[in-house]
Amino acid sequence: MILSRDVDFYKENGYLLVKGVFNPQEVEEMRNAIDQILQRAAKSKNDANHTWQGDYIPKAELKKLVLKGFHDVHYHDASFTKAVAHPNMTSILSKLIGPNVQLHHSKMLVKPPENGAAFPMHQDEPYFPHQNHTMMAASVHLDDADEENGCLHVIPESHKNGPMPHIGRYFLNHKEYPIESGIACPAESGDVLFFNYLTVHGSKPNRSDRTRRNVLFQYRDPADLPTKDVHVNWGQGLMVCGENPLFREYKPDHQLLTN
Repeated sequence: MILSRDVDFYKENGYLLVKGVFNPQEVEEMRNAIDQILQRAAKSKNDANHTWQGDYIPKAELKKLVLKGFHDVHYHDASFTKAVAHPNMTSILSKLIGPNVQLHHSKMLVKPPENGAAFPMHQDEPYFPHQNHTMMAASVHLDDADEENGCLHVIPESHKNGPMPHIGRYFLNHKEYPIESGIACPAESGDVLFFNYLTVHGSKPNRSDRTRRNVLFQYRDPADLPTKDVHVNWGQGLMVCGENPLFREYKPDHQLLTN
C-alpha cells in the first residue's frame, strides 16, 4: 500500500494519508455497524455526549454541540475486528511501526450534521504515554471529510517537539494553537490518516449537512511500554502482525462485581 518515500514522509512529518485502504463494501459494513451501535447505546444507560469541555468555545455554543465517541468498537461489531487487522492495514503498519504491531484501543467518532463538535488541537500522548513513542493513530474515514464537515488538521513535524504541556482535559492552549495553525487533511471514505500520538492535531466543528463518521485505531510496538497505568482496557494488547517479544499472561486485573 505504501512505498519507502511514504515511510520517509511519515517519519519527517508525523502523519501520512493513504488512499483507498478499505473498499466501498467494507466502508458500508462499518457505517452500518456504527448506526447499530448508536441505536443500542441510545436504548441503554451508557449513551453520552463526548464533546470536549473547555474555554476554547463559548459556553452557549458548547451546549449545542454533539460528539459521539465510544471506545472499543471491536467489542461491539466484528466488522471492526476485521478492519483492525486488515491485510492493507498490516502492510502499512509493519512499515511505519515495525514487524511487531499491537492494538492499544479502538473508538468511533461521529460528528452529526450542523452541530458536530470540534476537537481542540492536542497530542494523544497525555492520555496514554509510552516510553518510545511508537504509538500511532489510524483514522479510518467512513465518510468524505473536508473542512466544511470537520476534517482533521495536523501540524507537520510537531511530533519532533516531544510531549508538550497541555491544559484542561489535555488540549493545547487554543490561543497559541488554533485549529487553523494546522494543515487540513481532506479525505474520502475508505482513506486512512496515520499519525504519531505526538503529532498535534484537531478539527473544526461540522457545519455541513453531512455526517462525518470516523473509526480510530491506536497501535504500538508491543515492546514500547506505557509510563503510566492509564487508559487500560480489558482485553487490550491484540497482536495484529508479528509477535509479542514480552511474554506475560493477559488477564483482567480487576474483579467482576455481582448484584
